[in-house]
Amino acid sequence: MGEQPAEYLQGVVERLTFHAAESGYTIARFKVPRTSEPVTVTGSFANIQPGQTLHLTGQWRNHPKYGEQFQVFKYRETKPATLTGLEKYLGSGLIKGVGSVTAKRIVAHFGLDTLDIIEHDIERLQEVPGIARKRVKLIQTAWETQKVIKEVMLFLQGHGVSTTYAVKIFKQYGEDAIEIVSRNPYQLAQDVYGIGFITADTIARNLGIAPGSPFRYRSGLVHVLNGAAEEGHCFLPQEDLVSQGVKCLTLEDHHPDPQVLTTLIADMAQTGELVTQAQDDSLVCYAPAFYQAERHLAARVQTLLGEPLEVDSPRVKRWIDRFIAATGLPLSEEQRQAVALASSQRVCILTGGPGTGKTFTTRTIVALWQAMGKSMALASPTGRAAQRLSEITGKEAKTIHRLLEFDPSTMRFKRDTENPLPVDAVVVDEASMLDLFLAHSLFKAIPPTAQLLLVGDIDQLPSVGAGNVLGDLMASKQVPVIRLTQVFRQAQASRIVQNAHAINQGQYPALESVSASPVTDCLWLGAPEPEDGVQGIQDILRNLIPNLGFDPVRDIQMLCPMTRGAVGTRNLNQVLQGVLNPPGPDKAEINRGGLTLRVGDRVIQQVNDYNRDVFNGDLGTITAIDLEEQEVTVQFEARSVTYDRADLNEITLAWAVTIHKSQGSEYPVVILPIYMQHYLMLSRNLLYTGLTRAKQLAILVGPKKAIGLAVRQVKAQERYTLLSQRLAGQVSQPVFSIHGLSSK
Repeated sequence: MGEQPAEYLQGVVERLTFHAAESGYTIARFKVPRTSEPVTVTGSFANIQPGQTLHLTGQWRNHPKYGEQFQVFKYRETKPATLTGLEKYLGSGLIKGVGSVTAKRIVAHFGLDTLDIIEHDIERLQEVPGIARKRVKLIQTAWETQKVIKEVMLFLQGHGVSTTYAVKIFKQYGEDAIEIVSRNPYQLAQDVYGIGFITADTIARNLGIAPGSPFRYRSGLVHVLNGAAEEGHCFLPQEDLVSQGVKCLTLEDHHPDPQVLTTLIADMAQTGELVTQAQDDSLVCYAPAFYQAERHLAARVQTLLGEPLEVDSPRVKRWIDRFIAATGLPLSEEQRQAVALASSQRVCILTGGPGTGKTFTTRTIVALWQAMGKSMALASPTGRAAQRLSEITGKEAKTIHRLLEFDPSTMRFKRDTENPLPVDAVVVDEASMLDLFLAHSLFKAIPPTAQLLLVGDIDQLPSVGAGNVLGDLMASKQVPVIRLTQVFRQAQASRIVQNAHAINQGQYPALESVSASPVTDCLWLGAPEPEDGVQGIQDILRNLIPNLGFDPVRDIQMLCPMTRGAVGTRNLNQVLQGVLNPPGPDKAEINRGGLTLRVGDRVIQQVNDYNRDVFNGDLGTITAIDLEEQEVTVQFEARSVTYDRADLNEITLAWAVTIHKSQGSEYPVVILPIYMQHYLMLSRNLLYTGLTRAKQLAILVGPKKAIGLAVRQVKAQERYTLLSQRLAGQVSQPVFSIHGLSSK
């Protein structure tokens, strides 16, 4: 079925029901000639006032609660044709200095020539009683501003920019928008959230920018580096950047010369747009921020490791003996070594798989530091992991962002080298989730006199963000590491724990087929095709899960390798929403870009929003939707957060999330669909990470072939980083220095 054809309306804005200044999103009542009642229109408007005469392009939509509404895609302002329209238009508040009384006087004096007079001979307004020269200047300034908005909007819409983006662009650049966009539309990709290289490239082509323009090539190369960062890389080898750049910049009638891009990379390194560095007989290319963060993180780690630390080891040994006697809980030899190591090192790493006692070891180290009189800070990258750390240690734990006191007004952390954390020891759990930038910020805030313990499972997936910090710290052999390997007897009874270790050793897991009365905590449903899996998952949620005493809404988390496909998060979220949170007369819902959000839905935050104090990966539940104000309220643990419609792209349904997004979280029950359609993503540590998110029950869904492939594929998450080499002193100096970087 094809798209609906565009429809048109012309009329006058009667009143604004809602207008969001930041996004421009508006709900208005709109009077159309020869209709008895005004209609409701919705859309993004840079500046809209009652009394404006507008020509609208859009489509009619039927809202389940509010009935028919006209959804506006494009609009342009037209001059009112009647004296009444002129009075409304001028008196609407659109022009500062003209209220309803003054508007009537002006129109009474000039009649239908009013707008021509204001446009071409504004000094004549002094002929109107009550308007002095000073007021004419005020009116002139306001009129010019309105003209600029109108011109910018018409220009952008005329070059294929949607109304929503046009509003954002105008708010970013103001009256300079036409000049900036005309000169270099690729600047939009850097400056305006939501506009990437592809959108900017479309605008550029509409503007007639040459396919071989240096602006286009530079932006394309930056786009490729940004894409690499999203896949976890801190840099790209030059040959990769060139080959991917050629692919990105190729059009049907234009094929970039790789040599031109190679030369351009050298130019960009000279101007500071990139940093290039010789390494292992090749040239690597960084975006400057990644180069700075990686270099300075390595230097900071080396500084902390170099600080001497005096420890009374016999006293520590005696304390451990007393602690074991007092608690009645023995420590294994590995655990004793871990506690002793943490007490004697500035920085150390504690790692190990499920059931090896990381939790108890961490709690013991915290108790030791407390007994030594050390002031402590405990943190984790996610709120859920911080809450768990607090529960196991009995001490307050925070997210790293809150620990470092992020300030939205400056977009910086208050805690850094100049203002370090006022503590003697820091414990960071789920350290495998630390990406390059968060790790850099954390290490900057650790005072040289403090100790740092990083706790994490090195066999899990690395961070969602760029870098492989925990892996690099261990690989450098500069940071002391204790790896717990002994699985304790109590944990050995769990098939989840047994299978996690088996998967890590490349062995196919021992799985019990799904039945009405399972005897283990690790089950398998061998639905051969993805469509069978979707049906099987629905049956599990409707029947098995409630019969086993779990709440399908609160206790279950679906974890998928990817977003796409029948068993990807996008489709499964729609399916699970229908099963777990179907529509009802008492449930308000709102549509955002084809996605329906409903009261009661589980949602996930997709970006760091420092103003709302919610972060990528935070899970919450929609508790209210105000359709009049176009606001959605989400409960995140103990905090309630409100989004207006323009910011709804920050959240999405989370009945199903990717395994990557589940890091740092645990759930009573996890369902894992594993199919060959996701073969590119299937890997041992992906399956291991997903399985170990389950506390009480794990259910794998899919053919044995796909599960076997995941077990066999040892993708060590090869990421382009040089942190390990920097720590070990094996990195060359950059080929080009860049502006603003010291040579220290």
